[in-house]
Amino acid sequence: MSENQPVNNVPPHSLSIVIPMYNEAENVEPMITRVHEGLAGYAHPWELILVDDGSSDATPSELRRVGAKFGPHVRVVELMRNFRQTAAMQAGIDAARGDVIVTLDGDLQNDPIDIPRMVARLLNEDLDMVAGWRKNRQDGLFLRKIPSRIANRLIARITGVKLNDYGCSLKVFRGSVIRRVRLYGEMHRFIPAWLATVTTPRRIAEEAVSHHARQFGESKYGISRTFRVILDLISVYFFMRFRARPGHFFGGAGLGLGALGSLILIYLAGLKLFTHADIGTRPLFFVGFFSIIMAVQFILTGVVAETLARIYFESGSSRPYEVRSPQSLTADEAWHKA
Repeated sequence: MSENQPVNNVPPHSLSIVIPMYNEAENVEPMITRVHEGLAGYAHPWELILVDDGSSDATPSELRRVGAKFGPHVRVVELMRNFRQTAAMQAGIDAARGDVIVTLDGDLQNDPIDIPRMVARLLNEDLDMVAGWRKNRQDGLFLRKIPSRIANRLIARITGVKLNDYGCSLKVFRGSVIRRVRLYGEMHRFIPAWLATVTTPRRIAEEAVSHHARQFGESKYGISRTFRVILDLISVYFFMRFRARPGHFFGGAGLGLGALGSLILIYLAGLKLFTHADIGTRPLFFVGFFSIIMAVQFILTGVVAETLARIYFESGSSRPYEVRSPQSLTADEAWHKA
């Protein structure tokens, strides 16, 4: 199927499009207009959810003004402060009512014209997610493309979810599946990997999409993102491998340190007993002693802290954001229908 070919024979569904925006006042009207152009004549009900992530410019007022021009199917969710992109994305997913949920950035680099084709593939091939792949990426080579390629290969190797582009925000999800994943921290970079904790990677696919250079505003990303990706990748690895058994992860590290410390202290005890050597001031004694202490901390403090954090964020009453004025809609209200 070509990128601009009309999409037919798609099973009945409702569609929610979620776009987090932070200080993107100049992009608001072009973005909303472009979504309507991309979904012109769409045969199924859809809604557009725009999440203002505590912008400090005119983004909130622009969202309300432009949204009112297009109709009630354009819904604005205003967060009380800047909770960052992951929390804003989760706020939009929580507000979405569609059977299919689409996420994309609000900077016009993703093209909404790709949405119908990706939705058709998701439903016709019975997938849980279709991720966008920016094959012809319009970004800087050294600061964006090269670090992204390295990160994508590293993430795919560690997580086992083989995608060429983890960083593309244009993704299409089966609503019933993405709602089972709670996003917090900086998890938006690894949504395919997190999704693989509730479904099989075989139901995750990739689709080549358009990518445009930024026209208005400034990028919110820098080279410092590389270091955060490394730290986040450790968390992804932990929860994919040890989510149901965190004691194995921390216990393994603790037992390793404990074994090292025990061997050192047994060796020193042998020296003391058989040669009467003075061991109290040897650096090796302190290495062994503190290895035992660290082993106990790994086994007890680590397991308790990580397990409690996961329970807290997965509980139904815990959300990583606060909405200023939540909307309450019935299942049939505020849909755009052909």
